[in-house]
Amino acid sequence: MTTRASRSPRRRTVVALAVVLSVLAAFIVRLVDIQVVNADDHIEDSLSWAFGGSQELYGTRGTIVDADGEQLAGSVLTYDAQLDPSNAGDIRRADASGDSEVVPWPTVAAEIGAITGQSGEEVMRVVDEALAADPDSQYAQLAQGLSTQQYRDLVSLGVPFLYFEPRPDRTYVDGAVAGGLVGYVGSDGVPLAGLELSQNACLEASDGTLSYQKGKDGVIIPGTSLEEPAVDGGTLQLTIDRDLQWYMQQLIAEQAQDMGAQYGSILVVEAESGKIRAAAEYPTVDPNDVEAADVDARYSQLFTAQREPGSTFKALTAATLLDTGAQTPYSTVDAASFETFPNGARVRDAFVHPSYTYTLTGALIDSSNVAVSKFSERVSAQTRYDYLTDFGIGGGVDVGYPSAQTGYIRPVDEWDNQTLYNTSFGQGLVTTMPELAQAYTAITNDGVRVPLSLIESCTLADGTVIEPDLPDPVRVISEETAHQVSTMLENVFLQSTYAEDVAIAGYRMAGKTGTAEKTDGQGGYKAGAYFTTLIGYAPAEDPQYIVLVNLDEPTKVASSSANVPAFQKAMTQVLKNYRVMPSTSAPEELPKFG
Repeated sequence: MTTRASRSPRRRTVVALAVVLSVLAAFIVRLVDIQVVNADDHIEDSLSWAFGGSQELYGTRGTIVDADGEQLAGSVLTYDAQLDPSNAGDIRRADASGDSEVVPWPTVAAEIGAITGQSGEEVMRVVDEALAADPDSQYAQLAQGLSTQQYRDLVSLGVPFLYFEPRPDRTYVDGAVAGGLVGYVGSDGVPLAGLELSQNACLEASDGTLSYQKGKDGVIIPGTSLEEPAVDGGTLQLTIDRDLQWYMQQLIAEQAQDMGAQYGSILVVEAESGKIRAAAEYPTVDPNDVEAADVDARYSQLFTAQREPGSTFKALTAATLLDTGAQTPYSTVDAASFETFPNGARVRDAFVHPSYTYTLTGALIDSSNVAVSKFSERVSAQTRYDYLTDFGIGGGVDVGYPSAQTGYIRPVDEWDNQTLYNTSFGQGLVTTMPELAQAYTAITNDGVRVPLSLIESCTLADGTVIEPDLPDPVRVISEETAHQVSTMLENVFLQSTYAEDVAIAGYRMAGKTGTAEKTDGQGGYKAGAYFTTLIGYAPAEDPQYIVLVNLDEPTKVASSSANVPAFQKAMTQVLKNYRVMPSTSAPEELPKFG
């Protein structure tokens, strides 16, 4: 039989145990709250205590790649090395036989300096100066921008008071290939030019932070780290073909130097899509060594320079005349090599000849300024202006390149007597080479102008793909007009003085040259100085690619014939590169004279 006296101690034991368990449970709950539930808050609070520290976590700037995903610009890791001056000194490590030995501080400093490119005395001086400023100093910058190999060599020394901080650096794997397009960043990583600058929203990384607590010896205390992660930049994919770009850069450099030109460029456009497959220039910049390039070569003049287009505009005038029904390819005018018009305007051809009865096709073949001027009288000036703007002249080509220029045509009511005629053959107005190439897409695409593009997409770090918002295609001329103009331009290549030099066996081609006077910067023209242009496409019966070659002030050959060799080689490479099938039909020959 259990008595009251025997039950009482048992009850007290149970109660005591319950109290102990309750207290223990409270401690456990609090511990979970501190170390799990609200761990981040408590770590954050602790970072305000003594010996708190932080480290910046660098996001990696995005890459720039070509149409096939081949890298044009990327980031590599470099390393900044720091010392803990308060702990710098002799170190202990195993010798060659595996026995422990003490290595004196001067020897350690010399070993470090041999890798960083400093003397041992310089390394020791970094420590001495830091301690002189603060006897308890735990930080001193030793070297910046070390390579991965240097980093590994330093780690292998086993120096416990040597620390490293990775930092992304920009590299351009193919040097000057597309250098003017890609652009470059400064030593601080800030974008300064080209697509690096204009597309920074895609490429820019967001840095993060690692915060922690350190003990007096500088060692991070486990469990005190709080990380705000970095976010890498996106991948910018261009429409450029890297291999084709390289070839075109070599070609235009050779041609510009051979012709004694100040500058040269080649633009390759996929006719149906408007995608720019190459935009080569000479001189250009290697983004890895910007200072080696002249200031004018550090950006793309293709997109930032305006020029008079010269006779390449005669095709647009012809298209206007045909599309309005005012003329046909067989319509005629009588034109000598120099004439004074009733309003007092004077127009001269590039070569001396008697009065010829030119067809509209013949005016293009011989590139007669006088004949085209006379043909232009058969439509109103306002009509010609309207068609030029429909072709996109003056509207700009927004491909995402910074500070891109647009062409400019003065309103018709501002045209003087001379401008009335000059605009018909590409003077008295300015355009850009991309605008000109875009205008010709209306001829190669059955009358529909398609917008040029240089950027394929931006793929963000989270996988989101953003494509550029391009303007809608615009019908400029009828399909019949486009075919007629194309046939006329094919006859230009067939019947011109440079026909044999521009020909590519097996392919029908079409195009037009242009020679424009160069401004002297004072409202006039510079004597004997010209911009020369040749724009053409192939195959003529089914245009696949447009190639434009431009030279600034060639001196060996001052006319657009200077552009022919580069055009022929460029188009040959394009047709080969994209495996375009040869033509299977014969061209239609049109008469030059009536």
